[in-house]
Amino acid sequence: MLNKLFFFALLGLIALPAAAQSKIGFVNTEKIFREAAPAVRAQKKIEKEFEKRDQDMQRMAKQLQTLQESLEKNAVTMSESDKRNKERELNDLNRDFQRKQREFREDLNQRRNEELAAVLERANKAIKAIAEAEKYDVIMQEAVYASPKIDITDKVIKALADAK
Repeated sequence: MLNKLFFFALLGLIALPAAAQSKIGFVNTEKIFREAAPAVRAQKKIEKEFEKRDQDMQRMAKQLQTLQESLEKNAVTMSESDKRNKERELNDLNRDFQRKQREFREDLNQRRNEELAAVLERANKAIKAIAEAEKYDVIMQEAVYASPKIDITDKVIKALADAK
């Protein structure tokens, strides 16, 4: 048992200099999604694509709010049948609004994921090119902590901007 421990400890000491010689880099993917030119263009494209639907949703929300306020304000003076009809109209509109809102969110998320996947694909190509050109052994995209010394995110953002 002691021999095995000694063997693994010795193996670890032998491997340390090799690991210390490795060139390691880190890329902050979230920063790329926020700041890289292709990501910014994708976000603007999505905003433009969904602008009309967003305005329609805002109009519908305002209509729903107006109907709700009208019902609350006039409920005392309305007949029971008018009140029931207005409540039914409000419920129908509310249900329709919630359905459209859910569809809007799903469609928006799907398009955002599609655009971000394209940005990530381009970023990965840029990362690979940088890794090969600068002889990196490993480049990580997920880490709990990464020293600023090994962060190459700005190089990747610049490469993406230059590539257009």
